[in-house]
Amino acid sequence: MRHPHTRSPRRRVVGLLAASLLCTAGLAAPAVAAPAGQPASPALDDGLALTPPMGFNNWNSTNCRPEFNEAMVKGIADLFVEKGLKDAGYQYVNLDDCWALPERDANGKLVPDPVRFPGGIKAVADYVHSKGLKLGIYTSAGTKTCNSAGFPGALGHEYSDAQQFADWGVDYLKYDNCNNQGVDAKLRYTTMRDALKATGRPIVYSICEWGENKPWQWAADVGHLWRTTGDISDNWSSMLGNMKQNLPLAPYAGPGHWNDPDMLEVGNGGMTDTEYRSHFSMWSVMAAPLLIGSDLRKASQATLDILDNKEVIAVDQDPLGKQGAVVSSEGGRWVVSKEMKDGSRAVALFNESGTAQRIATTAAAVGLPQASAYTLRDLWQHKSYNTAGTISATVPAHGTVLVRVSADSKWATHPPAVELGLDSSPLLQAGKATPLTSAATDLGRTPARHVSVRLTGPDGWTVKATSPTASAVLPTGHALRTKWSVTAPAGTPPGSYDLALKASYRSPTGARVDSSVPLTASVVVPPPSGTSGLGDLPWMSATNGYGPVERNTSNGESDAGDGHPITIGGVVYDKGLGVHAESAVEFYAGKACEKVTADVGVDDEKGANGTVAFEIWADGTKVASTGVLTNAMPAQPLTADVTGAEVIRLVVTDGGDGIDSDHADWANAQLTC
Repeated sequence: MRHPHTRSPRRRVVGLLAASLLCTAGLAAPAVAAPAGQPASPALDDGLALTPPMGFNNWNSTNCRPEFNEAMVKGIADLFVEKGLKDAGYQYVNLDDCWALPERDANGKLVPDPVRFPGGIKAVADYVHSKGLKLGIYTSAGTKTCNSAGFPGALGHEYSDAQQFADWGVDYLKYDNCNNQGVDAKLRYTTMRDALKATGRPIVYSICEWGENKPWQWAADVGHLWRTTGDISDNWSSMLGNMKQNLPLAPYAGPGHWNDPDMLEVGNGGMTDTEYRSHFSMWSVMAAPLLIGSDLRKASQATLDILDNKEVIAVDQDPLGKQGAVVSSEGGRWVVSKEMKDGSRAVALFNESGTAQRIATTAAAVGLPQASAYTLRDLWQHKSYNTAGTISATVPAHGTVLVRVSADSKWATHPPAVELGLDSSPLLQAGKATPLTSAATDLGRTPARHVSVRLTGPDGWTVKATSPTASAVLPTGHALRTKWSVTAPAGTPPGSYDLALKASYRSPTGARVDSSVPLTASVVVPPPSGTSGLGDLPWMSATNGYGPVERNTSNGESDAGDGHPITIGGVVYDKGLGVHAESAVEFYAGKACEKVTADVGVDDEKGANGTVAFEIWADGTKVASTGVLTNAMPAQPLTADVTGAEVIRLVVTDGGDGIDSDHADWANAQLTC
């Protein structure tokens, strides 16, 4: 779980501080031994969580606020039924922290908060069960839970607490890691495994130790799922960071033992619907647990449409239980393939970058057998096509195209897949006509007939075709290429604007197919001549792990303007950019610049915390980078040759260990043009 604030998680500090105080005081750690005569549990083989658990957890939407109560939990159960989420596979309604009183009773038993849960936990469980659903609960493998109010943890009380949970009818336990007193993680989590088993009740066991002790290496016979990351936050960089940490762990996942990159943020408001579809797509292709983290009582139809996409859910819930593996990831263009029980492959084309990109692979590359053609099912469009073997799409910024591809003998019953795209991401100067070229390419084994294309822009923009927009027939691999002249009105402010490329064509059977791809055009301003501070120049786009990118101050972390003077190793800098991993800031260079320079490092404002790495990209090529930098290191000079680049991208990654406290500075960052 996460502390109820927007700052980087402090759980590790809490746990270490508690352990330090314990050692200083000379106290013994709480006992964790099983009751006398209780045998240790063998490896898990209990038939639970054979597919990744699906359900709801309140933490991301309510934290510890008063609105987390019995009425809310029952209301969520009602909505599971009313909105069709139960039918889609969502099963668990899970309570997070703050459900108990801060003190145990005279017998050492946990006491549900009588204000939040006046009927007690068993009454809530009974209600949830009456809906054909299951109830989950939360505690920590420490003396206290993670909330600052100090609710009781289960360390030293495992068997008593587990029995209470079983007596209440609990079906799922999330077991956190705060205030763990330095006791060995494997011992703490194994003790609770044995305690749960001793109750005789089937309880799904979710290990939440943030991936600190690499549970994927030891927990397959301890829990049914284990967190591989720190807590997720409702922003693109946090989601991306958790995804990147979880993807390499595919070999460790399978029926009854899953990698868990944390709950879903879909619908909480910090990302766009495009980003939320990517979040849901990537969690599904990674066979991750799907635990809704938004308040369904306030959910928009767009949110429900994402959460209720049964074709995407089927990828997550496939009984083979394979986690998707990375096929390629060059330049933020990710291809991830998941083997399915029926022999098909679910393939995610995921665009990490801030501009639309063509992402391509082949049936052979994702592991399919050779065939004359394949059926390609788009799981968000809910349409099927045929392809000769190419799997590709122009994917919007931060978007994901998720398809299911099979060597299907009935491929010819589907129309050919026609890929739409532009030769490059549109960069326009207001008042000046910009030439663009679109392409409609037949990827299918059958020809596309009577093909026509149309490009549209915002109101007031001029979009004119300067070459043919139609073709009588497109054979396999052939493209209709159309030239366009696009003009944004003079005075259009810099920024991103929506374009839409649409196509219409006929399949060999005469069926009409309409398709479209959303695109983004950026109105840009030419860079000034000479040397300029990047902290003073407009950027095209910026993503950041916590809070906004700050100009000429440190990140600060929460609200705009909350930074401090940029300081690395005690040296203060007047100018630069303050960011927080994962971060990417793009600047327009217009092929007129030569060099980027900066002194880079971890800002002093988080003390000894933070590990980051810096990268400079010129268009799609990495032209400079550092190794992993820590707060103990002085600023490192970084210089990049960006001659001829149209777009320069400054990237900060998390150093491979999650984004906690990763405050990074591009100190004295300058662009020479």
